[in-house]
Formats: sequence, C-alpha cells, structure tokens
Amino acid sequence: MNFSELFKLSGLLGRFSPDGKCLASCIQHRLLVRDASSLQILQLYTCLDQIQYIEWSSDSLFILCAMYKRGIVQVWSLEQPDWHCKIDEGSAGLVASCWSPDGRHILNTTEFHLRITVWSLCTKSVSYIKYPKACQQGMAFTKDGRYMAVAERRDCKDFISIFVCNNWQLLRHFDTETQDLFGIEWAPNGCVLAVWDTCLEYKVLLYSLDGRLLSSYRAYEWPLGVKSIAWSPSSQFLAIGSFDEKVRILNHVTWKKITEFDHPATVSSKKTIVYKEVEKSPTVDTERLTFPPTRALASSLFSTQSKYDISQVPVSLQYIKPVADRANPKVGVGMLAFSADNCFLATKNDNIPNAVWIWDIRKLKLSVVLEQLCTIQGFQWDPCQPRLAVCTGSSRVYLWSPAGCVVVQVPGEGDFQITSISWHCSGDSMLLLSKENFCVCYLEREEV
Repeated sequence: MNFSELFKLSGLLGRFSPDGKCLASCIQHRLLVRDASSLQILQLYTCLDQIQYIEWSSDSLFILCAMYKRGIVQVWSLEQPDWHCKIDEGSAGLVASCWSPDGRHILNTTEFHLRITVWSLCTKSVSYIKYPKACQQGMAFTKDGRYMAVAERRDCKDFISIFVCNNWQLLRHFDTETQDLFGIEWAPNGCVLAVWDTCLEYKVLLYSLDGRLLSSYRAYEWPLGVKSIAWSPSSQFLAIGSFDEKVRILNHVTWKKITEFDHPATVSSKKTIVYKEVEKSPTVDTERLTFPPTRALASSLFSTQSKYDISQVPVSLQYIKPVADRANPKVGVGMLAFSADNCFLATKNDNIPNAVWIWDIRKLKLSVVLEQLCTIQGFQWDPCQPRLAVCTGSSRVYLWSPAGCVVVQVPGEGDFQITSISWHCSGDSMLLLSKENFCVCYLEREEV
C-alpha cells in the first residue's frame, strides 16, 4: 500500500467525484478540488462562509457547498471556473441541501421543515414541495434517478408523495400505516419502497411504486423496535437491525423473515473465525540508539504496532450494559452494510462496540468476527469486490476479505485519528478522514 501525505481538512468534508477523477475537500470557507490520482490542486473556490456540507452532481461537473448557518448554497462548475451560482433561502433558513439525480436541480429543505424548494440551474425556475416531515431519512431517490419519494406530515398523519424527477410532477400520494414515520428507503431496483416507524413502534411497511401496500412486518410489539435498515444490492433481501440486538432478513418474494442473526456476547461456534487485534511493542536495535535519537527512531520507540490473532472459541467479547434511563441507549444493531456481490453482510451491535460481525448470506451463518481494541467508528465495503475496510478512531486501517485480515498502519508524524472511510469507485484507493486531516491510501494491483 502507498499513502499520500496528510492534507488539512475541516468538518470531515472530503468526497471523491462520482466518476472517480477528482477529490473535493474543504478548509473552513475554501473548497479545493484535486486530481484523484496525483492530488494536484485543479481548482480553488472561496465561499461566503464556513462550509458545512458538500456534494458532487451525478455527472461530476458541479459541486454544491451548503452554509446552513447563513441559509446559503453556492454551486461551482468544474468546466467553467468563472461560472458560479448562489441560492439564498433568506428568512426561511436552511437545514438540508442535495442534488437531484440529473445533477441540474438542487433541493433545499427550509428550517422547521416548512417546505422543500426545488431550484433549476438550467431554467432558474423554482418549485415547492409542502409539508416535508422532519425525520432522519425523509427523502429518497430511486437508483435510476426517475422517481423521488418524500415523507410528509399533515393533519397529524404520515403520507408519502412520489414525484417524477424529470418534471417534478406528483405521481402518487398516499397515507402510510405508521404512528410516527422515521425513514424511507428505495430498493436498488426501484420497485419497492421500505417505510419504517419510530423506534417506539416496531413496524416496517413495503409499498409498490403505485402506492399499494405489499407487506407489513412486525417482529415484536412492546420493546424498542427498528434501529437500522439496509437493502442488498440485488434487492432480494432487506436487513432490519433492531434494538433487541438482532438482524432479521426478509426475502423479496413473500416479504417474510427467512432468518435472524443474533449478536451474543460469547462466540461459541467452531465454524466462526474470530480475529482479535493485539498490540505489540516494537523491537529496537540497541546498537542503533543514539542521543538524542533521530526523529524516525524516536517515533518507532514510542509507537505501538498491532496485528490480528485468531482466537480459540469460545470467545467472550467486551459487552457494555446500556444505561436504561437515558434517551437513545447504546443498544441494538446500529450499522448494517451488504457487500457489492450480495454475499456478505457486515453489522455492528452497539452493546459490543469493538466488534464487527460478518455474515455469509449464501449460508445464512456467521462467518467472521473482528474484535478490535477500540470502538468501531465506521466500515465500508469495496464497491468492486467483497472486501471490508474498518476504522476505529486510530491511525490504522483494517481490511478483511475472504482470504484473510490485515492491519495497516498509516505512516506519518502526529496523531491521525481515522473516523471515516470512503472507497474510490474503482476500489483501487480509499479516502481516510480525521477531524483535521485526510490522506489517500492507494492499494497495489496485487492487493486489488
């Protein structure tokens, strides 16, 4: 592996462009666009205030910068650096901004979720969508970019509106059987919309494009319910992570549960491989010691290295009992992700914060557990092959594939605490982000 030098960053705002050619990053109110392979700066844009969110257009020709405090969005063009656009929501304020799938419309959500404003870059026209619901995931586009679903709340009831994205005409409007809708998510094939209720009510509803209720799923009634949801890339499976520390898999034919995955504190199956991260102190050749020591030698003296050992089952994992009288308890399956080939599912149970569970979907069994020294901050699958990258807020990257597991130390001075990972669309490199810096990790062709 090769690593770039560290670059300054603010707000974890670093993004590869969809075509993989460019890399955008922010430092306060400045937006830098680099070549993704050489990291040479191609463009430097200066915004009116500190940037709080950035997003590439789908064709990688434009990039929007949202400044929520000022209620302003600025749009920059890579083809025409002199061209720029400013959208000011004024007294309505701004809480969210995103591109439409065609990359020529911007959707701004005003404060208090009074409305969604659709701005056209081509015709400068404006459309309004009323009554959007203030929930975690209230707007979703189909993968092909043809339709948009919006969760709405009016007259104390939840509704879904489906719009055609090329002209923003309303296609369907229907009410949902939810108490307090929490999120919506399209299946990758765009045929089914998953809708789930607040955590106080375990309910997952599946609607067709024309608003018909295909199925309703409820695993249990009274305890806290759904915490996370993920579709498989093939749209064949819907994984539901719950507060009861289980993942339930629904199939796309009957929408019934085909299995459920538990996350016990002790792994006892002999068919499961448990990789445990262990730290080891570096060995230093005493004959090389000089005073004062060189900088390279000093850093190696005081830095610890880590590797994976295969643990003998049964293995007891670090289990944290949640505080019962606090809101949003650290309990249940909060992270879910399918591999690009549909063969594996990675999960994290918040009660066991240092472990990643990897399930074999073909056998519907637990395949691997990665037990880390620190809390899992995030993980992401390679977009081209079954390979998982994990970060734990340390200066190391952890890679798992069916062939095995590896710990990679990011070289460099200082404390580079990786809290977010983003794969390049080719799977040849990764963007590693910390609060104040970023670097790019290039994987060798043999590793790829």
